[in-house]
Amino acid sequence: MFSENNEGQQGLALTVVFALVVLVVAMVIGIGVQQGGARLKARPAVTIPVAASLAPVPGSPLTEEAASAAARAQAASDAASIQVEQGVVKFYFASGKAELAAGAGDALADMVKAAQAGQPGRKLVIAGFHDDTGDAGRNAELARRRALAVRAALKAAGVADAQIELAKPRQLTGSGSDADARRVEISLQ
Repeated sequence: MFSENNEGQQGLALTVVFALVVLVVAMVIGIGVQQGGARLKARPAVTIPVAASLAPVPGSPLTEEAASAAARAQAASDAASIQVEQGVVKFYFASGKAELAAGAGDALADMVKAAQAGQPGRKLVIAGFHDDTGDAGRNAELARRRALAVRAALKAAGVADAQIELAKPRQLTGSGSDADARRVEISLQ
């Protein structure tokens, strides 16, 4: 009887988490539609994926389930987004597209500062990823175009071409989500 009560509470808590995710997504879409033309003129804010806003809380029984559900919701999304994790900027692209998400300049600010004030010989390394489904040549070309779009954003922000290194596109084989296969990462090395 005790375990049935816990399962009911967990189900209710998961329902609340999903409702919050839907609410946040709806608010973001509503604000985006409302500000439509203003975003084109103003400097856009950094897009923060929904999964990042649901960080696990130590000691919570729903930690893994909530984080996993949020990660699945983000992976299912086909929208471009940006994440910064442990000094690595990750650009996620819409399927078949090579356009950066809104807020790319803001997300790159720390990388640009590091490159401009960095030690000689250190470079910003750009690595594009693609999956193993479909035409391998086409996937590698799309990953290359995405990496070039990120490089163009870095150069526009003032990073010298000599401080940027393009890595060969990397193929993900069966691991990770579709969104992981549609990403470009920048790291300082």
